[in-house]
Amino acid sequence: MPTIDLTHDVVDLAAALCDVPSVSGDERELADLLEAALRALPHLEVLRDGDTVLARTSLGRTNRVIVAGHIDTVPIADNVPTWREGTGDDEVLWGRGTVDMKSGVAVMASLAAELTAPRHDVTWVFYDNEEVDAARNGLGRIARNHADWLAGDFAILGEPSNVSVEGGCNGTLRVEVRTSGEAAHSARAWMGSNAIHAAAQILARLDAYEPATVEVDGLAYRESLNAVRISGGVANNVIPDACVVTVNYRFAPSQSVAQAEAHVRELFAGFEVELTDAAGGARPGLDHPAAAEFVAAVLGATGRAPAPKYGWTDVARFAELGIPAVNFGPGDPSLAHHDTERCPVVQIRECRDALRAWLAP
Repeated sequence: MPTIDLTHDVVDLAAALCDVPSVSGDERELADLLEAALRALPHLEVLRDGDTVLARTSLGRTNRVIVAGHIDTVPIADNVPTWREGTGDDEVLWGRGTVDMKSGVAVMASLAAELTAPRHDVTWVFYDNEEVDAARNGLGRIARNHADWLAGDFAILGEPSNVSVEGGCNGTLRVEVRTSGEAAHSARAWMGSNAIHAAAQILARLDAYEPATVEVDGLAYRESLNAVRISGGVANNVIPDACVVTVNYRFAPSQSVAQAEAHVRELFAGFEVELTDAAGGARPGLDHPAAAEFVAAVLGATGRAPAPKYGWTDVARFAELGIPAVNFGPGDPSLAHHDTERCPVVQIRECRDALRAWLAP
């Protein structure tokens, strides 16, 4: 079996991890490589569950930090193996996973090998199936099967953040807003009632809606409410008797899912509304001592102040466990899943340096 060397330069390690294809559901080879490399390190206790690999120190430190990252990617688009362009500070690593999020995983794996006696006990979590439906998520599976391995005082998720601390995350929900009519031949439209036309009022309410910006624990979270899909009609010569507008609401972590759902239902009063999917957000928790210490360390190392995370991430899972968590990793999140996915090499090194400076004794 091929091997990976966690002591290699972190950028070389990131490229090597990306070059092992691991689209969601096909992470076994990469999980095998990580497990073998971590088991070779005597300072770590290692656990394997499915294609999730965990490793932890047990030094009796006062605090335990969880550092987590997913090892799967969205499907490849002729962008593996990786390649590099530029030199020096302008060098860029291109390819699937360079942003989301194997560069962050490389930082984790590199430090897991180097830091034999970190100042906090650390649990390193390399998990599968993040990019697919929540029921398959490896982090959620570990919470169900091995909850003790996710016990900690503070968590860092290596999601791309341009090497800034992004606190918490917005919540998200989707609803289907329905209209009904009466089918008729389109040549005799007056004999029916057009359900698609009735949806104009739904779209008008969305168009007039002004999303809020909500301050939560000192960070400003921008909300959004948008139609993301519309469907209706059965044939080109039939007046449609049904129409469905799918609406996505991204809401600040100050709201619960129930409160967000009530808000959406109020907006679409008079229409049939069905909740189809929801996930709560996570407050940033930056007032927790360990979180505040980490933020100060990153600010001192990079000069970047913390910002809110607008998209949903697995920090919300840690919030459910009562663990304050932040997003911190290399790469521009706007390039995640993009066919031209790429990460500045300087960010990978900068991320490693900042996390190492905080964890090193």
